[in-house]
Amino acid sequence: MVRPWAVTAMAEGRYTASRALLEGMREAGVRYLFANLGSDHTGIVEAYAQARSEGCADAMPELLLCPHEFVALSAAHGYAQVSGEAQAVLVHTDCGTQNLGGAVHNAARGRVPVLILAGLSPVTDGGELTGTRNEFIHWLQDSADQAGIVRGYAKYAHEIRTGRNAKQLVHRALQVARSEPAGPAYLFASREVMEETLPGEPGGPGQRQWWSPVAPLALAPQVADEVADALTGAAAPLVVTSYLGRDPAAVAALTELCELAGIGVIESAPMWMNFPAGHPLHLGYQWNTTGQNPLLAEADVVLVAGSDVPWIPSTNRPSPGARIYVLDADPIKEQMTLWHVPAARYARADLAIALRQVTTRIRERGGLDAATVARRAGRLASAHRAQRELWAARERPREDGTVTPAYLVACVREAIGEDAIVLTEAITNYQVVSEHLRASRPGSLIGSGGSSLGWSGGAAVGAKLAAPGRTVVSLVGDGSYLFGVPASAQWMARRYGAPSLTVIFDNQGWAAPALSTLAVHPAGATAAAGAGTGFAPEADLPGVAAAAGGAYAATVSQAARLPAVLGRALSHVRRGRAAVISVHVPPAAPPPAAPHHPPPVGPGQKEEP
Repeated sequence: MVRPWAVTAMAEGRYTASRALLEGMREAGVRYLFANLGSDHTGIVEAYAQARSEGCADAMPELLLCPHEFVALSAAHGYAQVSGEAQAVLVHTDCGTQNLGGAVHNAARGRVPVLILAGLSPVTDGGELTGTRNEFIHWLQDSADQAGIVRGYAKYAHEIRTGRNAKQLVHRALQVARSEPAGPAYLFASREVMEETLPGEPGGPGQRQWWSPVAPLALAPQVADEVADALTGAAAPLVVTSYLGRDPAAVAALTELCELAGIGVIESAPMWMNFPAGHPLHLGYQWNTTGQNPLLAEADVVLVAGSDVPWIPSTNRPSPGARIYVLDADPIKEQMTLWHVPAARYARADLAIALRQVTTRIRERGGLDAATVARRAGRLASAHRAQRELWAARERPREDGTVTPAYLVACVREAIGEDAIVLTEAITNYQVVSEHLRASRPGSLIGSGGSSLGWSGGAAVGAKLAAPGRTVVSLVGDGSYLFGVPASAQWMARRYGAPSLTVIFDNQGWAAPALSTLAVHPAGATAAAGAGTGFAPEADLPGVAAAAGGAYAATVSQAARLPAVLGRALSHVRRGRAAVISVHVPPAAPPPAAPHHPPPVGPGQKEEP
């Protein structure tokens, strides 16, 4: 159906490929276009201006300006994680594409659907077509293979060569991006194509339902039977998961299966809340473990349900005799060049469907007797209680009043309540956040899914836009905070009314490289003299947010002040103002014999009374 305003625009020769692209995005469910504009976007800028003048701007995604492309893609990433809806990002030729940086890696590894639209340097230079080269940068930005910048991560990359099928390509790109395993799609077009005037609104299929993602897969019946038999016949079955919580229905399905059969769950490098932390069958978390997990070692059947790294095989793995089953939308990690889990069966399936199938099979076969289930569950509940008692004992500051990471997370947990959305990018404190946040609601704890730092700055903006009624909290390391281009992220939060609370674990340096070096060279020069990865002189991290986004800013170095500062910060957030708190925690991996002294407040920083 041709819209009335489109008829007018066509009659006046103003209906362009840019307009068609934008309308195609909105038809496909894209609400926001996170944009970093450039000279290649003249058609886009004009299309928005025309739509506003004609009163039909709601036919296009809302344009959100992003002063940095990494932040733009991270914001689209966070929005999609919370809402389940793919969003779009607009970037400037090869330069903007490169500035996406590790955010493309995060979207790919996190299996997050997003559409990236990039301009291309004009393909004419003599005035042959509207949009021809007229600025010196058009020669400098002419790259031989612009799509090659993202080809290793994008599920789909294609050049739009004519506006006449622009909408079709938008729907096609988003269909591929949204089909599991989901990921980023990349479209690009020259300025001449974006400026192309169309003789009519692009025809062909445009209805969203005609471009739905691939329907979720179920297990083959014989595989469901095999997994059900293995779990019921095992003496010590175990589930390991990392990102099953991407789908709340899968969390419910896993909980039902585990309760039916008395099966424990370990979360390995979790980027989601995958299983309720308070459930007695929850057996804890493992990240870069340096020792063997005894619960994993004693398991005779291990079900890996949604995990890229279920364990670190050089230090922690199941027993050689354990039977392993891998269920996943991406069971053999086709984009990872070196990956192997010695499984008896790999099966591609939607996890919620697959787990419900296994549960049904167990019930149809009579299930386990009540005594067996009670025996299993009782043994696991004892392990669960012992873990929680150990963790609870750590939730206190040091005797000198220094804030420990465990105490910090416990204070945040008590302050924010159960309904908050927490973004975790605390890196060397990932394990601490997992253990002490006690996340038990699907979607309440989210990580990027990848390993490129800085995601949380933009993601918090996207998450708040997707869930405006919920409190969004980011728990980040000082390095992660700086990687996230905080000036751009905080400016966006202010402009678009998307406030959140950011809590920085400020250990005054890059702890991860130091710890990695010590793991490989435990008795080397680094162990004796330190890694030299500190952040002296200390930056005023909250001050960046105050200057760029008008955020409430505070620095805390003493535990006694922490609860009050958190409460004050949250009150600002709930009234519409972002807040950033930098909390001094002990430096990670100092030289072994160095005495501990609480770090001073940095120059220009304000410590809350």
